[in-house]
Amino acid sequence: MTPAQSQLVETVQQRFGPKVATTEAEAIAPWLTDWRGRYHGEAPALLSPGSTNEVAAIVALAAAAGVPLVPQGGNTGMVGGATPPTDGSALLLSLRRMNRIRALSPVSNLAVAEAGVILADLRTAAEVAGRRFPLDLGARGSATIGGLVSTNAGGTQVLRFGTMRSLVAGVEAVLPDGSIHNGVAALKKDNRGYDLNQLLIGAEGTLGIVTAATLRLVPGAAARAVGWVGLESPAAALQLLRMLEAGTSAVESFEILPEKTLALVLRHVPGTRRPLATAHPWHVLIEAVATDPTAEAPAALLERLLGPALERELAGDAVIAASEAQAEDFWRIRHSISEAERAGGPALQHDISVPVDDMPRFMIEGGAEAEARFPGTEAVAYGHLGDGNVHFHVRAPAGVDPQVWYAEDGPGISRHVHDMVVAAGGSISAEHGIGQMKRAELERLSAPSRMTVLRAIKTALDPHNILNPGKLVALAPDAARP
Repeated sequence: MTPAQSQLVETVQQRFGPKVATTEAEAIAPWLTDWRGRYHGEAPALLSPGSTNEVAAIVALAAAAGVPLVPQGGNTGMVGGATPPTDGSALLLSLRRMNRIRALSPVSNLAVAEAGVILADLRTAAEVAGRRFPLDLGARGSATIGGLVSTNAGGTQVLRFGTMRSLVAGVEAVLPDGSIHNGVAALKKDNRGYDLNQLLIGAEGTLGIVTAATLRLVPGAAARAVGWVGLESPAAALQLLRMLEAGTSAVESFEILPEKTLALVLRHVPGTRRPLATAHPWHVLIEAVATDPTAEAPAALLERLLGPALERELAGDAVIAASEAQAEDFWRIRHSISEAERAGGPALQHDISVPVDDMPRFMIEGGAEAEARFPGTEAVAYGHLGDGNVHFHVRAPAGVDPQVWYAEDGPGISRHVHDMVVAAGGSISAEHGIGQMKRAELERLSAPSRMTVLRAIKTALDPHNILNPGKLVALAPDAARP
């Protein structure tokens, strides 16, 4: 620990108590590695403020001392965005103690949640009030609101409600100098120039530390139906989606996955079972929700709309969950894919997006091209068909040393995948962010004007690179700390 770090920790302990700053290795160790186990850093101390004012005081001290901070929530990110540098130059700043839901109004359809509130807890609180927070993902039990805002998270309900950026009505954050941006008021009109709230959403903690957010709620579900459909191709799945969209606005989720991904989940996740009696090349998971108790029941709606698809042989087979338990079983398959992929061996995960109409072609042709270019690999694509978000994974050949493969073959594979994405007019990051994993690729594939603007924003707000250094965008070498 450097003298500046030691002094900062001592000052924080004196001012706020020993629980707000710890140097115990056992307490710090679980937070030094990213969820996927790809990135590992070092941090001599873990700071755990319990309020926005404590965060502001800590950031002000860090700015004055030139000590970088890495903000962290549930540590469920996919691109190493919350992992500290390997040289121990930064301290971890955990927002997990800031876990209050400050307000939740079913009248205004708004909730104000602190950064450390776990997504599942917010969803439960909203349901108790007869409302829903319409963002869901597999890490709901550990992902926190601050991290979801900072990465502009997506998930399985983006089809109808959009990403976090669409669901955030206000942001409270601590800026790199320790000042507090109080933007939690949910104003429908605010024309005071640049929108700092929107700038902080998706900034990955590099421009400010989100301490609370005002979030939009939607009416509670009077009923829902979850269906599983087996079909021949992603193109057929897109036709099915368009058919459903023409018949209803009640479909909130439309997830596509290939048979080999389903088989991987069935093999590695205990308690999962095949939804349909027979295998199909591709599968679609659909959820429809009714908020009006007098509206057509979602199960009847799906049955009515899927019938013609089966008659036209657009779909090979379909089943609608007969109970909530069965519906959850269907969703467990989808949410367990990352767990199964991790158990299935080394793989390079690419969270990318392409135009929706081009997604079926990309999933098939992109996979075939990657496998031909890198013999022995297996390319697997699944994702959110309605918004063009493809999770494009390339598995390593059998028997390779994972670390050697990641280091030697990984960069070339990812460059190839990203080149295909850019050629298709897509984005190399759909919902997971840039972090440290994709920073070099962002630089390589972005127009110089874009990188100039990103660096200018970072330099203007955080000229000494105090907040989350090494993530998203790198400052010029002469951006020295005080």
